[in-house]
This record gives sequence, C-alpha cells and structure tokens, in this order.
Amino acid sequence: MADGVEVRGNRIRIYFRYQGELCREPIPGEATQDNIDNAHRLVGMITFEIKQGSFDYARHFPHSPKVQTGTVGHYLDLLLEIKRNEMAPSGFRGYASKVKNHIRPQWGARQADSVDTIEVMSWVQKDLMPKLHNKTIRDILNILHQTYTLYRARNRSSHDPTLGIDIKLPDAEEVDPFDQDEITRILTPTPGFEQELNLAQFMVWSGPRVSEAISLAWEDVIDLEAGIIRFRRGQVRGHYKVTKTRRSNRELKLLGPAHQALLAQVRFTRDLPPVEVPVTERDNRTTRVQRLRFVFHKSTTRAAWSSSDVLLKSWWRGHLESVGVRYRSPNNCRHTFASQILSTGVAPVEWVAEYMGHTSTAMIHRHYGTWIPKRAHDQLSIIETALSR
Repeated sequence: MADGVEVRGNRIRIYFRYQGELCREPIPGEATQDNIDNAHRLVGMITFEIKQGSFDYARHFPHSPKVQTGTVGHYLDLLLEIKRNEMAPSGFRGYASKVKNHIRPQWGARQADSVDTIEVMSWVQKDLMPKLHNKTIRDILNILHQTYTLYRARNRSSHDPTLGIDIKLPDAEEVDPFDQDEITRILTPTPGFEQELNLAQFMVWSGPRVSEAISLAWEDVIDLEAGIIRFRRGQVRGHYKVTKTRRSNRELKLLGPAHQALLAQVRFTRDLPPVEVPVTERDNRTTRVQRLRFVFHKSTTRAAWSSSDVLLKSWWRGHLESVGVRYRSPNNCRHTFASQILSTGVAPVEWVAEYMGHTSTAMIHRHYGTWIPKRAHDQLSIIETALSR
C-alpha cells in the first residue's frame, strides 16, 4: 500500500510505511477539503523526512500509542519482566539497580529510534567513566544492548546504538592465597568464637564458595565418621538457591583438617531443631521448602549466617587484623585450598576442578596457571620416587 490519505465518514487518517511497518495515524478535525489537503501535504513531508532519515514520530504524533510504546523505557520494562523470571533474586536486584540508577534516567523517556551511537559513547565517556569501574560500565551497556535486541524484534530495520562500543577490562588480579604461617595465625584459638574458627578451617581445607559453606546443613552430611558430605545449595543475601551449576552439586570426602572442623561443630549445632528454608531451583522460579539444621552458626547470635557480608563485617575483617594477617576476603580460603593442593604436585588439575565444583579445568588454569609452576614440586622427582618403590 502506498503512502496516502483515507477518509472514513467524517474522519481523516493518513498512512505511511516506517521501518518496514505500515503506520496509520488519525488527523484532528473533520473531513473538510482543507483538512484533506493538509493531510496530503503532511504525508508528503513525512515521506521526505523518512527518506532523509530525519523523521521523528513523537514530534508529529506525540499522543500516538506507537510513541508511548516506542520509548527506551517501555522496552526496559519489558526486559525487566523477562529477567525477573530468569534471574536469581540477588542477581536481579543488581540488574534492576543499574536500570534504575543509570539507564532509565538518561534514556527512559527517549524514543528508541532517536538514540544514536555517538550519544551513547558520549554518555559513557562523560557520565559513566568518571564514577564507575569498567566492568560495571560493560554490564550497563550490555543491559542497554539487550533492550535494543527486544526493540529490534519488533522493528527489524532499526539500529542498536551500543554496537561498536568496546569497554576494555583490566587483567584479573593474580591469586593471593594465605600461606602456611597465615593459615596458622587465622586458626589461632579465640575464646568465644570457636564456631567461626571451625568455619574458617573448614573453608581453607575443603575449598567451597563462602555461600556454599554457610549453607551446609547436617542433612548434607552423608557419613559423619568418614567425612563425606554433599554441597547442594548456596546462599546470597539471605536467599537460598541450589548450587551455582549442576557440577557444583558435588559429593566430597573431606581432607583431615576439614573433617576435624566438621566434627567440632557436632556439639554446637547437630542436635538443634531444623528450620524451614525456601530454596530456589535452577529455573529461578520454582521454590521448594527444606527442613535444615545448618552446620555453622554465628557464635554471638547462635543462628545460621544470614549472608557472607555478615561474616565479613562482624568477624572476618576484625579477626584478620587481630592476628596480624593482611586482609583478603573470606573467599580467599577457596584460593588457598586450591593453591595448597596444587602445590603438592600430586593432585591433577582435573581432580581439583571437580572437587571445587568447576565445570572445567579452565578456571583452575586461569587463576593458578602462572602460580603453580613456581611452587609445584619437580615432577621428575615425584615420578622417580614413585618408580623406586
């Protein structure tokens, strides 16, 4: 259908093709000859502007439903509804925060087809770069890119102003595990904080994510005497969820020091009554209530840890300072486990990756690839010792 004017009863409507879609818009006033002539002139002007690339739908038809549903904000709302059902609550909170604090104030009211790459690049350089880390900026741009992916699903000939914008990330910091002397000092007996020390010892010698360690329950202990457990869930900001990946749901036989820490917790928490805990499944929608007795409790409250942040702020940071150990986060216990095991030169990388719940050995090589050779035993001496037996 060509661009033109149609009269229906006493009303005038124009039609034109924009971004591959046939658009129809009513013209105010009755169908007088003057108004019909003005409508033809308007169609000609719109057709010219579309060819020149200067057409602004909102300027010509500010009250059109197409304008209301053509804003960046409209597609942000659609994206958030999708992500709400796809993401874990903790991840969604951060996602929605980036939309609220950065993207919507800048672009929400704009027509999606009016935003160009130069504008986005200028926004990144002038507004985001001075106050945010590059990784956060990359995350924000990725959300904007996903918004335009939705927009382009409905407007196939439209552009994506985020394409071609590349935010460089710094090289990852090298692993900085605790050494043997620091481990000894961290585990120095401290009256009143036996449970915290048991948790630290358990993490250093079994290598879980902090979220997995504070979520471990006695129901996950398969054989206490043999030291066999299974990590089944993690906890972030008070919300419990099944493990990060299916590979992370793993059964382990604990090393001696970790087993000792588990046994030391028996008198504190094993015989406590279970609590009902909602645990979100991997689809981030299904929730199942589990009755659990958590292994590690906070000594001062005698309750399970509500988050890793509480562990960090209420005990970990101050404890490291009191025993003279340079600060690193509780997650460094995981790095320490990996480095201690790999430095023996006995455990293969594949075993370490499986024990720690990684989906492949890539993460082990990436974090410890430059560190292992400097500290591993001479492989030839290990081989010679084995052959001489």
